[in-house]
Amino acid sequence: MWPRPAPDSLSEREREVLTLVGRGLNNTEIGDALGLSPLTAKTHVSRIMGKLGARDRAQLVIVAYESGMVTPGGV
Repeated sequence: MWPRPAPDSLSEREREVLTLVGRGLNNTEIGDALGLSPLTAKTHVSRIMGKLGARDRAQLVIVAYESGMVTPGGV
């Protein structure tokens, strides 16, 4: 698997966004949930991907689950 820095290297806001990505939300839904524009949500997702060395959102979902930020059936 790709080398991944731990999610604790992320800011609090980035961890919030990563949790929502892990739950399957798109940028518009993340923005609505956090009071951000979809473009700002997209920027957060892009920065998280860069910090964690992820190539796509699917890898972010893996990180969210493996780190315990999201659990199966969790709300």
